[in-house]
Amino acid sequence: MKRRCTLWNIGIGCLIGSAIATTLGIAHHSFSAQYDADKPITVRGWVTKVEWTNPHTYFYLDVEDNDNGVSEWAFEMGSPIVLQRFGWTPRSLEIGDQVEVEGYLARDGSQIVNAASVLVLGSGLRLQAMSAPPTN
Repeated sequence: MKRRCTLWNIGIGCLIGSAIATTLGIAHHSFSAQYDADKPITVRGWVTKVEWTNPHTYFYLDVEDNDNGVSEWAFEMGSPIVLQRFGWTPRSLEIGDQVEVEGYLARDGSQIVNAASVLVLGSGLRLQAMSAPPTN
């Protein structure tokens, strides 16, 4: 049986390809598009969630604020393969670990940080977290 390449099939293929490319474009961004290299920050808190996923790994901390309340902060790191080259494993951060994170604050001032390094306070383990240095 012969397959025919119709305009309909080509159009559907282009539509699916465009949707995938758009999704990947939104998911992957440059450092300077979201983070400010002139806003270094150090945050200490307790790990509540780890998302070991592509294209970026994320983890979340509960951080005590000045009013004795707790707020949630999100931290972006490199991809899992890059993190593995730095010595990370999916179990490097465990729920409940207290950590200190050095990184760069989001341009919009939200509680999102691009993590440069993570220190696990209980074990003293310090690991690099960025896939590339920040640029302005």
